[in-house]
Amino acid sequence: MPEQSNGSARTAGELRARLASLGARWSVLEHLADGEPLPRPPLGLDPGAKPTTAAEAGAVDLRALAGRPSANPHLTRRRAAHGLLGPGRGPLPGARPAAVDWRGRWGRPWLTKVKDQSPCSSCGAFGAAGLVESMARIEHCVWAERSPGDVHDGLRLACGQGSGPETALDWIRENGGIADPDCWPYSPPPPSVPADRRGAWRAEYTPSWDRSGRTVRIGGYVRLGDVEQQKVWLDTVGPLTACLDVDDDFPALGAGVYHRTGGRPAGGHCVLVVGYDDAAGCWLFKNSWGPRHHVGGYGRIAYGESGVDHWAKCGLAGTDVDPWSRRRLHSGNVYESGNGRAHRNFEMVAASGGRLRHWWREGDAPFPWARAAAFAWDASGQPAVTGSTYNRNMETLHVTTGGRLRHWYFEQSAGSWRDGGAFGPGDAAVGSTPAFIQSDYGKPGNFEVVVRTADGRLNHWWRINGAPWTWNDGGRFASGIAHCGPALVQTRSRCLDLVAARTDGRMQRWWRDDPNGFAWRPGEVFGSAAASAPCMIESQDGAADEDTAGTYELCVAVAGGRVEHWRRSAAAGSAWSRSAVFGHGVQAVTGMLQGSFGFNLEAVVLRTDRRLQHYWRDGAGWHEGRVIGAA
Repeated sequence: MPEQSNGSARTAGELRARLASLGARWSVLEHLADGEPLPRPPLGLDPGAKPTTAAEAGAVDLRALAGRPSANPHLTRRRAAHGLLGPGRGPLPGARPAAVDWRGRWGRPWLTKVKDQSPCSSCGAFGAAGLVESMARIEHCVWAERSPGDVHDGLRLACGQGSGPETALDWIRENGGIADPDCWPYSPPPPSVPADRRGAWRAEYTPSWDRSGRTVRIGGYVRLGDVEQQKVWLDTVGPLTACLDVDDDFPALGAGVYHRTGGRPAGGHCVLVVGYDDAAGCWLFKNSWGPRHHVGGYGRIAYGESGVDHWAKCGLAGTDVDPWSRRRLHSGNVYESGNGRAHRNFEMVAASGGRLRHWWREGDAPFPWARAAAFAWDASGQPAVTGSTYNRNMETLHVTTGGRLRHWYFEQSAGSWRDGGAFGPGDAAVGSTPAFIQSDYGKPGNFEVVVRTADGRLNHWWRINGAPWTWNDGGRFASGIAHCGPALVQTRSRCLDLVAARTDGRMQRWWRDDPNGFAWRPGEVFGSAAASAPCMIESQDGAADEDTAGTYELCVAVAGGRVEHWRRSAAAGSAWSRSAVFGHGVQAVTGMLQGSFGFNLEAVVLRTDRRLQHYWRDGAGWHEGRVIGAA
């Protein structure tokens, strides 16, 4: 539609009349009354911070950038359809679908909730944060909410100062990644700052001191100038940042496909492009003005409109997700780290003859397990391992032959295991596995441990993660416990949930809802014939967004050497249900995780022949994996 020149509308009613006269393909926000002025949300692409133009970026080698299988099986199929995998000249003509929408591809949510940058000029930081969030989800199947404030304030920008997504992505790459909001939140000026001084207000950037373990890291990003390649990228990799030269009618966009109506220039703005629609001739974008703008915060803009295709769009591949984002997704002796070429290695620690052995599996095919260092000397049972916010260190706990707990940690900077010392009761059940997590109590988060004692009770220990680094006895609870192990999760409501096996073979949940107290309460009882400690995680299934709890997934060895898989929805009042029975010759489930591989569940079991074996579950059910080694 050609640009009109008959003046700017000042009210929603005037703009509605203009759109009707022009036969426009879009409508004004429904909640704006005719007499209301057009909205003026903040922008943020400063005139001096123009991004790379499409002409400057030109075409890129998509095969070099995206020509390898992804852990996300949907993307692998899309890349194969385009001819990007294996020999050939791809991409193949006609392979691209007519429309892509990352809000719900393949029946799953991939994008975090719409955020609001108001009142600051921080669209570049929001666009970059949204890009990292979406790619962490697409590549690693995890919600990893990021803080635009970590970037905007890290750049030392005032509220009224903006930047483009390239500046933001450069800062993320050069400063160890982008942190979660609890490490450093997006902090607009407080109400006490007068309106005429808000633009000059600047936050003092002081993130939590464990920031290095709370960031999603990135490598390089790619600038895409060719529109067809941008669409192929959206189909085979993920969203793209984009910048616009917007007029003053753009913030009033509701439903439909935006075309300019001849309003006055309002400035530069950046968004996240999350799809396209060739039939409608438009890009689908996620904005940062809150869900009351456009349609739930998402809008459509015509190809070539408002400079959207004049400026290069930025894509990202190869995110490296932090341990904090993954903390509910694993339990026991196996953990997915950010190590390796694809930042998704499996790390496992297993006990044999009193020693601990570190095993690892590269995150790319053919997935062999390799031995790493041996350490410790007094392990009586299998250890628990987790990744912490301490520079992404791996931390392990085991019960000693003397009935105490001992902490070891893998110091990433030195590449070696360190003895963290012994603590705890003198009567921990020899041969058992402790439950071990990092909670969000305190900052950095406390370590929380529950271990079965020899008298069939449960003992909670915790450590404030700061000087003097002492472990504290949180008290004992329950009785008649036969097996307790890696089945401790901190809920989204900040409770602690634990499942243990009783002497009657049934399982029972215990929970604690007070971060400042120590009262554990009995919950529901379920199952039968449990022969070992259950292992439990919170999965991504059922987690519709970054704030919604997922489904509990629990695996336990039962009489007869089989494994039972149990599930419980996060919805209030939900009951446990047995989902599957699998395996053979299993003595105990030692570890469980949901990692980067298409939302698959992964389990490690200790067999009756004392060897460790990997099982995994996809949409077709549970599968028998590799035998890893002796334990």
